[in-house]
Amino acid sequence: MKQIILVLAFFATVSLSAQTMAYSVVEFKAKPHTQKDILNVFNETFEKVEMNKGGITLERLGNGRSNGATHRLVWFWTMGEEMMAEDAVSDDKNDALWAKMVNYVDEWQASYSGRVLSWQNGNAEENRVVHIWDIKIDNPTMFKAGHDKIVKEFKDDFEGRAVGFGTYDFGKPNGASHWVALSGKDKEDHMMLYDKLQKDAKFMKLIQERGPLEYIKDYELRILKQFNY
Repeated sequence: MKQIILVLAFFATVSLSAQTMAYSVVEFKAKPHTQKDILNVFNETFEKVEMNKGGITLERLGNGRSNGATHRLVWFWTMGEEMMAEDAVSDDKNDALWAKMVNYVDEWQASYSGRVLSWQNGNAEENRVVHIWDIKIDNPTMFKAGHDKIVKEFKDDFEGRAVGFGTYDFGKPNGASHWVALSGKDKEDHMMLYDKLQKDAKFMKLIQERGPLEYIKDYELRILKQFNY
C-alpha cells in the first residue's frame, strides 16, 4: 500500500497543466465495523492540514460496487500545484496512519487516476450521495460541449448539486475512458430528478447531442468526509 501512496504523491506534485484538476482513487474492502475507526484516523491526520487547491475525500461505495470493495479514497489536486505543503504531515504521522489502516482494511483493490474536465460545485453537506456513470466515448470535445450545455440550460434543476465530467487516464476501470458524476440527497432524490428530466424533450435532445457513447457501468457512493476540498 505504501507504494501506491508514493505513486499518488508523485501525481499530486508533478507539474503538468495549470488549473486543470486531477484525481487519484484507491478502492478498498474495509473489515466489518471499522468505518468509524477509519474516519477517526483520517481526522487525526488531516483535519488541521491546510490543502492547496485540492483535498482528500473518504467515500462509502453503494449500489453497483465491484469486487466486494466497500470504500474508496480520492485525492484531488490542481495540476502544477502541490496538494499540500511538503511538511504538512510528518513522516511519523504518515507512517502511523498507514500502520493503523492495516488493522482496518481487509484488501486494497482497484486504483485509477484522471482529470476533471468540467465541474460544478454542489452543497456537499446536503447532497452527499453521488451517482457515477463510467462511459467510453470517441469524441471527448463534442461530449464536453454537450455536457456543459445541459448543465447551463438546466441550471435550476442542478442547483446545489455537484455535476462533473472527466477522464480515466490510468487504470481505466473496465475499459472506460470517461465518467459523469451527479450528487443528490439520496436515491429517491436522484430518481425524482431523472424522472423529471427524461420527460423533457429539450433535455433528451441535448443528451443525444453529446454524441455516441457506450455505458460501461454505473454505481453510487456516499461522501463520508472531505478534507479541505
